[in-house]
Amino acid sequence: MTALPIDHDPIRASDAVIQRLRANHPSLIDLSTGRVERLLAAVGNPERRLPPVIHVAGTNGKGSTVAYLRAIAEGQGLIVHALTSPHLVRFAERIRVAGQLISDSQLLDLTDRLEAANDGQPISFFEITTVLALQAFAETPADVCIVEVGLGGRFDATNVFDAPAVSVITPVDYDHLEMLGPGLGKIAWEKAGIIKRGRPVVVARQHDEALEMIEREADDRMAPMLLMGRDFDAWEERGRLLVQMPERLLDLPPPSLFGGYQFANAGLAVAAALTFDPRLGEDAVGRGVASAVWPARFQRLTKGPLAALARSRSSDIWLDGGHNPHAGLALAEAASRLTDRDGRPLVLVVGMFARKDSQGFLEAFAEMHPRVFATSFDSPNAASADEIAAAARAVGLAVETAPDAATAVRRALSADGPPPHVLICGGLHFAGEVLALSPETWPT
Repeated sequence: MTALPIDHDPIRASDAVIQRLRANHPSLIDLSTGRVERLLAAVGNPERRLPPVIHVAGTNGKGSTVAYLRAIAEGQGLIVHALTSPHLVRFAERIRVAGQLISDSQLLDLTDRLEAANDGQPISFFEITTVLALQAFAETPADVCIVEVGLGGRFDATNVFDAPAVSVITPVDYDHLEMLGPGLGKIAWEKAGIIKRGRPVVVARQHDEALEMIEREADDRMAPMLLMGRDFDAWEERGRLLVQMPERLLDLPPPSLFGGYQFANAGLAVAAALTFDPRLGEDAVGRGVASAVWPARFQRLTKGPLAALARSRSSDIWLDGGHNPHAGLALAEAASRLTDRDGRPLVLVVGMFARKDSQGFLEAFAEMHPRVFATSFDSPNAASADEIAAAARAVGLAVETAPDAATAVRRALSADGPPPHVLICGGLHFAGEVLALSPETWPT
C-alpha cells in the first residue's frame, strides 16, 4: 500500500513476539485440541484457574458481541479479561488483561516460558497464542473472562473449557468452507462444539439448517438453550434497543456501533450477560451497549490522513472488516442508512482474500449501484484488483482498479459529483493495513 506523507513505524516491541511465534510455529491448523491441551498441561493447566468464562462462537458478529459483553461487564464495575482474533495492527490487541492490552514485557516473558515448556514440539501460531493468553489471564485476578473462538469451535484451540459460565453462538453462515464445510449443517456442528454439558448457551437467530444442528447438540448435552426470537428477543424501537428477556424487559440506549444489525448483536450480548449474572443493573447494561468500541466494524475514521483528506472534501470515510456474503448484506444495510439520510452516493474501496466469495459479498450492494474501486493489499493470499473488479462487474457494478487503498480513496474523493460516503471494506487484514497508516488510528 502506498503510504501517505506521514512518518510512522507500525511495528512496536510487542510485534517482535508475533514475528518470533510465526517463525517458530507456522499457522498450520490442526483440527483437534490435542496440541493445545498438551501445552496447557505442561504449564499447569491455566484454563482451570480462570474466572468464569463466556465463550463466543459463530460466523458473523463474534467480535461485536464480545465488545458489547466486555463493555456491559465493565459498566457494572467488573474486571474483564478478553481474547479476540485477529489483530488489526498489533499482536497485543488480541489479549486484554484486566481491561488493558497485554504489555510488551508480559508478552516477552510469557513467550520465553511457553517456548521452553513446548520444547520444540509441533504447535501452531494460534494454539500457542491461546495458551499465552490463558496463562496471562490465570496470573491476573479478574471477575470474568470472555473468549472468542478463532475458527469453527469444536476443534478450535480455545475449546478447552469443561464448564464455561455461558456459551454464545452468533449467526452461523457460509465461511471458511475449506475447513468447516461443505454444508451449513456441518458448519453449525463445528460451532456448536462449544456447548458443554449442563451449561447454558445463548443463541442468535439462525437459518433452519444451522438451528437444527445447534438444538440437537444442546439437547444431547442437556444444555439449557436461550434462542433469540423464541426465548428472548431484541429489536430497534424509536431509535432505542429493547430486549425482552423471559422475565424482564429492558429499554436501552442504541448500540454504539453503527448499523441496524448491531441491535441484534447488542441484544445477544445483553441476553448472554444477563444469563451470566441476572442481577446486572439496567443502567450498567445500557452504559455497556452505548459505549462498546470495536475497530473496523463500520467504524467512521475521524483521525489519520485518510480522514483528513475526506474532511477536506466534505466527505466521510468508513471502515469495515466483513468478508462474506452474510456480512455483505449487513454492511449494505448499514450503508443504505447513510445514503438514505442525505442522498449522497456510496463508493466502495474493496480488498479481499482470494479464497473469499467476493462476488457474493458484492452482490449485496447491487441494488445500491455504488461505484467500486477494486484494489489489493500486502498478503500472498490477497485477491488481485483485477479479480475483485471481475466479481464487481459480474453483479453489474461500475468498477475501476487502483494499486492500493490510499490511491483508491484519493480517486473516489476527487471524482465529479457530490462528496461521497466512502466505505473501505472486504476483510480484517485489509482494514488493518488501512488503520496501520497512522498511529492515530491504531486500536488501543
